[in-house]
Amino acid sequence: MSNRILVINPNSSASCTRGMAAAMAPFNAPHLAPFEVVSLPGGPPAIATWRHWYSVAEPLAQMVEREAAACYVIGCVSDPGLEAVRMATSKPVLGMLRCAVAAALTRGERFGMIGFMETSRPRQRRVLQAMGLEARLAGFIPLNLPMETLTDPHAPRARIMEAARQLAAEGAESIVLGCTGLASHAAAAEDAAGIPVIEPCQAAGLAALLAVAGNRPALQEVA
Repeated sequence: MSNRILVINPNSSASCTRGMAAAMAPFNAPHLAPFEVVSLPGGPPAIATWRHWYSVAEPLAQMVEREAAACYVIGCVSDPGLEAVRMATSKPVLGMLRCAVAAALTRGERFGMIGFMETSRPRQRRVLQAMGLEARLAGFIPLNLPMETLTDPHAPRARIMEAARQLAAEGAESIVLGCTGLASHAAAAEDAAGIPVIEPCQAAGLAALLAVAGNRPALQEVA
């Protein structure tokens, strides 16, 4: 379906893919491009290291070449393979981290990040450097929990809330959740911190709708 927004989870976690789909479900509406959330066949259990990050670039590009869509979203908050995938299509390709950071900066000058693992820090720092925004990062707190724990509705909640409060105390004016597995915890983190919390699936979903609306041929297909 060429008028869809295809969201590709580069890891193999079914619970993570379901969580992304649930986070983006409110954006499925009549006369808007429909969202389809899928996982990358053969992807690693999580994008936890540079090796994982590099390993999915070519498979993502090949999947985009096979699967027609009006816009593509890479469903990982370190934007793996973004540049490679953009070379595989003329359609918009969005990274969740870039979308979430852009949204965070509409709410304040400095933002904090709740990360997946300590090994996520250098990959996410690379994205911030590419955006010229590393100096706007008020703090980074990794959870260092397995993906299946993060996607549990209860198990990581106290740790996430503690991290959110700590980032607010360190001067963050908004918080970016640094993993798609955290989607169901956004409201609890915001309540704990008392500052805006940016959920990257929804930030990317809104950006994708805007990208499709700005693409007139795609918009005509949807209408």
